[in-house]
Amino acid sequence: MKKLIKIGIPISIIFLLTACGNSENKKKEVPPENKTSVVIPKESIVKINDDILNAIYSHYVHLTAALAKDNVAEAKLAANAIEAGALEIRSSSNLAADAAAIVSAPDIDKQRAAYSDLSNELVSLLKKTGMADAELYVEYCPMAFGNKGAVWISSTKEVRNPYFGEKMLKCGEVKEIIK
Repeated sequence: MKKLIKIGIPISIIFLLTACGNSENKKKEVPPENKTSVVIPKESIVKINDDILNAIYSHYVHLTAALAKDNVAEAKLAANAIEAGALEIRSSSNLAADAAAIVSAPDIDKQRAAYSDLSNELVSLLKKTGMADAELYVEYCPMAFGNKGAVWISSTKEVRNPYFGEKMLKCGEVKEIIK
Protein backbone atom coordinates (compact mmCIF):
# COMPACT_ATOMS: atom_id res chain seq x y z
CA MET A 1 0.00 0.00 0.00
CA LYS A 2 2.90 2.35 0.77
CA LYS A 3 4.29 1.77 -2.72
CA LEU A 4 0.91 2.61 -4.24
CA ILE A 5 0.82 5.85 -2.27
CA LYS A 6 4.47 6.54 -3.12
CA ILE A 7 3.69 6.18 -6.84
CA GLY A 8 0.14 7.46 -6.88
CA ILE A 9 0.71 10.81 -5.22
CA PRO A 10 3.40 12.09 -7.64
CA ILE A 11 1.47 10.80 -10.63
CA SER A 12 -1.74 12.40 -9.36
CA ILE A 13 0.07 15.70 -8.84
CA ILE A 14 1.37 15.62 -12.42
CA PHE A 15 -2.12 15.08 -13.79
CA LEU A 16 -3.66 17.64 -11.46
CA LEU A 17 -1.16 20.28 -12.51
CA THR A 18 -1.61 19.56 -16.21
CA ALA A 19 -5.41 19.38 -15.91
CA CYS A 20 -5.71 22.63 -13.98
CA GLY A 21 -3.35 24.53 -16.26
CA ASN A 22 -3.40 28.29 -16.32
CA SER A 23 -6.75 29.97 -15.73
CA GLU A 24 -5.83 33.05 -17.75
CA ASN A 25 -7.33 33.31 -21.19
CA LYS A 26 -4.16 33.58 -23.20
CA LYS A 27 -4.01 32.39 -26.76
CA LYS A 28 -0.94 30.37 -27.56
CA GLU A 29 0.02 28.88 -30.87
CA VAL A 30 -0.04 25.11 -30.55
CA PRO A 31 2.01 22.96 -32.93
CA PRO A 32 -0.19 21.06 -35.43
CA GLU A 33 0.50 17.68 -33.80
CA ASN A 34 -0.97 18.91 -30.51
CA LYS A 35 -4.10 20.73 -31.70
CA THR A 36 -6.35 17.73 -31.15
CA SER A 37 -7.24 17.54 -27.49
CA VAL A 38 -7.17 14.14 -25.90
CA VAL A 39 -10.28 13.00 -24.10
CA ILE A 40 -9.48 10.10 -21.85
CA PRO A 41 -12.33 7.62 -22.31
CA LYS A 42 -14.53 6.77 -19.36
CA GLU A 43 -13.80 3.07 -19.42
CA SER A 44 -15.62 0.47 -17.42
CA ILE A 45 -14.18 -0.19 -13.98
CA VAL A 46 -11.22 -2.50 -14.25
CA LYS A 47 -9.58 -4.10 -11.23
CA ILE A 48 -6.29 -5.87 -11.81
CA ASN A 49 -4.87 -8.20 -9.14
CA ASP A 50 -1.88 -5.87 -8.66
CA ASP A 51 -2.22 -2.29 -7.38
CA ILE A 52 0.80 -1.01 -9.30
CA LEU A 53 -0.53 -2.47 -12.57
CA ASN A 54 -3.90 -0.85 -11.80
CA ALA A 55 -2.21 2.56 -11.65
CA ILE A 56 -0.13 1.84 -14.76
CA TYR A 57 -3.20 0.71 -16.69
CA SER A 58 -5.01 4.01 -16.04
CA HIS A 59 -2.08 5.86 -17.61
CA TYR A 60 -1.95 3.31 -20.42
CA VAL A 61 -5.56 4.25 -21.24
CA HIS A 62 -4.44 7.91 -21.43
CA LEU A 63 -1.49 6.93 -23.67
CA THR A 64 -3.70 4.89 -26.00
CA ALA A 65 -6.18 7.77 -26.32
CA ALA A 66 -3.34 10.21 -27.06
CA LEU A 67 -1.93 8.03 -29.84
CA ALA A 68 -5.40 7.47 -31.29
CA LYS A 69 -5.72 11.28 -31.43
CA ASP A 70 -2.22 11.68 -32.94
CA ASN A 71 -1.12 13.77 -29.95
CA VAL A 72 2.65 13.52 -29.34
CA ALA A 73 2.74 15.74 -26.23
CA GLU A 74 -0.06 13.91 -24.40
CA ALA A 75 1.51 10.56 -25.28
CA LYS A 76 4.78 11.71 -23.69
CA LEU A 77 2.96 12.84 -20.56
CA ALA A 78 1.14 9.51 -20.16
CA ALA A 79 4.28 7.48 -20.92
CA ASN A 80 6.19 9.46 -18.30
CA ALA A 81 3.61 8.44 -15.68
CA ILE A 82 3.80 4.80 -16.84
CA GLU A 83 7.59 4.87 -16.55
CA ALA A 84 7.38 6.16 -12.96
CA GLY A 85 4.96 3.40 -11.99
CA ALA A 86 6.80 0.67 -13.88
CA LEU A 87 9.98 1.33 -11.89
CA GLU A 88 8.12 -0.11 -8.88
CA ILE A 89 7.38 -3.47 -10.52
CA ARG A 90 9.46 -6.26 -9.01
CA SER A 91 9.49 -8.57 -12.04
CA SER A 92 12.04 -8.34 -14.83
CA SER A 93 9.71 -6.17 -16.85
CA ASN A 94 10.84 -3.91 -19.69
CA LEU A 95 7.81 -1.69 -19.14
CA ALA A 96 9.81 1.27 -17.78
CA ALA A 97 12.27 1.15 -20.70
CA ASP A 98 9.44 0.93 -23.24
CA ALA A 99 7.69 3.91 -21.63
CA ALA A 100 10.97 5.87 -21.58
CA ALA A 101 11.34 5.20 -25.31
CA ILE A 102 7.94 6.83 -25.89
CA VAL A 103 8.91 9.85 -23.80
CA SER A 104 12.15 10.35 -25.75
CA ALA A 105 10.69 9.58 -29.20
CA PRO A 106 10.98 12.53 -31.60
CA ASP A 107 7.76 11.80 -33.49
CA ILE A 108 4.53 9.85 -33.34
CA ASP A 109 5.78 7.01 -35.56
CA LYS A 110 8.60 6.25 -33.13
CA GLN A 111 6.17 6.59 -30.22
CA ARG A 112 3.87 4.04 -31.83
CA ALA A 113 6.74 1.59 -32.36
CA ALA A 114 7.70 1.84 -28.67
CA TYR A 115 4.00 1.63 -27.72
CA SER A 116 3.81 -1.73 -29.50
CA ASP A 117 6.64 -3.07 -27.32
CA LEU A 118 5.01 -1.60 -24.21
CA SER A 119 1.65 -3.15 -25.13
CA ASN A 120 3.19 -6.59 -25.66
CA GLU A 121 4.94 -6.37 -22.28
CA LEU A 122 1.78 -5.18 -20.53
CA VAL A 123 -0.31 -7.98 -22.09
CA SER A 124 2.20 -10.50 -20.74
CA LEU A 125 2.16 -8.95 -17.25
CA LEU A 126 -1.64 -8.78 -17.16
CA LYS A 127 -1.98 -12.42 -18.19
CA LYS A 128 0.37 -13.45 -15.35
CA THR A 129 -1.32 -11.21 -12.78
CA GLY A 130 -4.93 -11.74 -13.79
CA MET A 131 -8.03 -9.67 -13.24
CA ALA A 132 -9.86 -9.18 -9.95
CA ASP A 133 -12.90 -7.61 -11.61
CA ALA A 134 -14.05 -7.09 -15.22
CA GLU A 135 -12.02 -8.10 -18.23
CA LEU A 136 -9.66 -6.53 -20.73
CA TYR A 137 -9.59 -6.98 -24.48
CA VAL A 138 -6.43 -7.51 -26.46
CA GLU A 139 -7.17 -5.75 -29.74
CA TYR A 140 -5.22 -6.29 -32.92
CA CYS A 141 -4.49 -4.20 -36.01
CA PRO A 142 -3.24 -6.43 -38.85
CA MET A 143 -2.05 -3.45 -40.93
CA ALA A 144 0.28 -1.88 -38.34
CA PHE A 145 3.99 -1.68 -39.18
CA GLY A 146 3.78 -2.72 -42.81
CA ASN A 147 1.19 -5.45 -42.25
CA LYS A 148 3.18 -7.13 -39.47
CA GLY A 149 0.37 -6.31 -37.06
CA ALA A 150 0.33 -5.06 -33.49
CA VAL A 151 -1.79 -5.36 -30.36
CA TRP A 152 -3.06 -3.00 -27.67
CA ILE A 153 -5.28 -3.36 -24.61
CA SER A 154 -8.75 -1.93 -24.06
CA SER A 155 -11.49 -2.36 -21.49
CA THR A 156 -14.12 -2.08 -24.22
CA LYS A 157 -14.69 -4.00 -27.42
CA GLU A 158 -14.87 -0.74 -29.35
CA VAL A 159 -11.77 -0.35 -31.53
CA ARG A 160 -9.89 2.97 -31.24
CA ASN A 161 -6.70 2.23 -33.17
CA PRO A 162 -3.60 3.90 -31.63
CA TYR A 163 -1.35 2.78 -34.51
CA PHE A 164 -3.10 4.73 -37.26
CA GLY A 165 -4.95 7.31 -35.20
CA GLU A 166 -7.49 9.44 -37.02
CA LYS A 167 -6.55 7.94 -40.40
CA MET A 168 -7.96 4.51 -39.55
CA LEU A 169 -9.46 4.88 -36.09
CA LYS A 170 -11.74 1.85 -36.27
CA CYS A 171 -9.33 -0.58 -37.96
CA GLY A 172 -8.81 -3.67 -35.86
CA GLU A 173 -10.47 -6.48 -33.99
CA VAL A 174 -10.58 -8.16 -30.59
CA LYS A 175 -7.94 -10.87 -30.57
CA GLU A 176 -8.38 -12.26 -27.04
CA ILE A 177 -9.83 -11.52 -23.60
CA ILE A 178 -7.84 -11.27 -20.38
CA LYS A 179 -9.89 -12.40 -17.37
